[in-house]
Amino acid sequence: MELLVRLILLPPLLVAAFNGMMGLFAPAYRQREMLIGVLGTLAVAVPFAVTIVLFLGYESAEVARYFTWMAAGDLRVDFAYRIDELSLLMTLIVTGVGSLIHIYSIGYMHGDSGYWRFFAYLNLFIFAMLNLVLADNLPVLFLGWEGVGLCSYLLIGFWYTDLKNTAAANKAFIVNRVGDFAFLLAMFLIYQTVTGAPGFVGPFGLDFATILSPDTLALFGAPALFGWSIGTWVVLFLFIGATGKSAQIPLFVWLPDAMAGPTPVSALIHAATMVTSGLYLLARLSSMVIAVPGVMAVIAIVGALTAIMAATVAITQNDIKKVLAYSTVSQLGYMFLAVGVGAWWVAIFHVMTHAFFKACLFLGSGSVIHAMHHVEHDLEHRGVIPKRHGHPDTPHDSEASQNTLRHNPLPYDGPFDAQDMRTMGGLKKYMPSTRMTFLIATLAIAGLPGLSGFFSKDEILFKAFEYGYDGHLVGYLVWIVGLVTALLTAVYMTRAYLLTFEGEPRWPAALDVEAHESPWTMTVPLWVLAGLSVVGGWIGLPPVMAKALGDEGVLYKVGGWLHHWLGADYGGPVAELHHEILPPTGYAWGLLALGAAIAIGGVAFAWLGLRFGKRGPEADRKVRKGMGWVYAGASRVWWWDAVYNATVVRATVEGARKVFAPFDKNVVDGGVMGLAHGVRTVASRLRTVQTGAVQTYALAIVIGVVGVVALILFV
Repeated sequence: MELLVRLILLPPLLVAAFNGMMGLFAPAYRQREMLIGVLGTLAVAVPFAVTIVLFLGYESAEVARYFTWMAAGDLRVDFAYRIDELSLLMTLIVTGVGSLIHIYSIGYMHGDSGYWRFFAYLNLFIFAMLNLVLADNLPVLFLGWEGVGLCSYLLIGFWYTDLKNTAAANKAFIVNRVGDFAFLLAMFLIYQTVTGAPGFVGPFGLDFATILSPDTLALFGAPALFGWSIGTWVVLFLFIGATGKSAQIPLFVWLPDAMAGPTPVSALIHAATMVTSGLYLLARLSSMVIAVPGVMAVIAIVGALTAIMAATVAITQNDIKKVLAYSTVSQLGYMFLAVGVGAWWVAIFHVMTHAFFKACLFLGSGSVIHAMHHVEHDLEHRGVIPKRHGHPDTPHDSEASQNTLRHNPLPYDGPFDAQDMRTMGGLKKYMPSTRMTFLIATLAIAGLPGLSGFFSKDEILFKAFEYGYDGHLVGYLVWIVGLVTALLTAVYMTRAYLLTFEGEPRWPAALDVEAHESPWTMTVPLWVLAGLSVVGGWIGLPPVMAKALGDEGVLYKVGGWLHHWLGADYGGPVAELHHEILPPTGYAWGLLALGAAIAIGGVAFAWLGLRFGKRGPEADRKVRKGMGWVYAGASRVWWWDAVYNATVVRATVEGARKVFAPFDKNVVDGGVMGLAHGVRTVASRLRTVQTGAVQTYALAIVIGVVGVVALILFV
């Protein structure tokens, strides 16, 4: 098993180093795009194949220990990796979806001058994420945690010559440091609690088996600051850490800006890797979290508020990637809602289904953007719009731009934008594969019956209702918010599909300039992900539906497989919250029907009621009028960035300019320069002693000898 774990971890690291070093020191290697892309893809596909072997032969949890990383006093941290049900499932998601994204990137990044660097970063990202999900202790997990943060910074700011991209990368890096600090506090508190307990026998390496043992969990019940138990503080710090990586209120602001990176990066961050880190952490430590119901209620409320807040914002966005970005924030809110009501296996279920349909949507948007960039180049070549590529001095809002667009106006004020859905429309006849896969993924995330999103999302809503039925008011509150969010999701995703693919083309000179389908390296991953978006939910059927299939048969075994694989009641690593009062079976069927009706109703309302397909951007006026003040707030992202800029950012910048800059200049630099000036002054005085006359030196020697003899005789 240790060899197989090496074969999972090492290929992406070694290929990242190889592509990076070869591209850096052998410029000719940068032109070998196919070789770079194939090596980068194999570095993820091989671990995927190895994980399948481990998955098929899995019998019980095992730990592979390689060497001691840190040893000091009571602390001993091993580089050790854990193979169990949760780590295997997450590794399959990371490497499986990651492999498809790598294949897609071969076509998408073709011709980019940083092609070699992109694949090196992408492989390093996968390596860091594998460290995170396979780690057997918190320090190794934290190593992967920080690794994905570093790689996200490198990939978001990949096109670093654009200052907006570097600003987005900096924002992601800085915001995540807030959550990371809370994670560190949780680790320190766990270590202090365990090593300070009576009868402790070291060393302690913060491994999960020890942390989650009954004896250790009992220690966290001791009172601590403000009357809260140690366990409450630990779980609260872990949750704050999770809000950073998994983009929950108030630390979600970095994720929409992460769209600055290439589209495959968006798919990797939003679907399969970084944003699931926080969910994975809470699921891995679910036995600890479940013992703190007060913090669980906070998690549920924050998740619900994040879900509905981001959903309202998504319906106001025109950038196709921004719609998907806020959709990701909303779906992550759903997952945290599930954690807050004690449904960890359901949260991981939604992580899996979300990886399928959201990766398909992001890669589909990349295919669309790829085509629209070709449209943009063609329009520039025909003189319909001013050239931007190679002529950065020509502003798009210049008089020349307005003159060239006089007879071919855009449906909005401003320059041509290849990512703006208002310039699209009618793409279904040009891009049939992209259109069909995007539609399937759209219906899946909307929650149409039979598709993957229906099963995972409705199970979250049912668990919230069940939590409320057992006497917890917060369960009913988050359930209602979840229903409204589900309706909004169906509406804004259908809007995105219709504005992009239906109706007539809205770009200038549409009769003369056509879009084209993407190459097979981009469309094949789309079809695979679309297929998974259809069938991926059938391994986690609602219990009431699984029971209806009987106690035997393939459908029953498949339908209840994920719950049995992960759930602690069946020997899995994920805890489950048990309720004293359960809703009747009829309620379960009714809630399933309600969820299906909301999904179908939302899609129908956007398609037939608002008629985004026929009316295009004009339909937004009806939405704006109907939502009123909500639309005004949502279109400004509820002023989150404005508040941060007015408080934290401005205070930091002004403080640095008015306080730290003078201190640095006058005290730090002044002290250093003053010391140098003093040394120079003393040296200039002493240099006069060096006369160059031998007689003077002889006299100095005599005086020195006399002085030494005097000290010996009289002191």
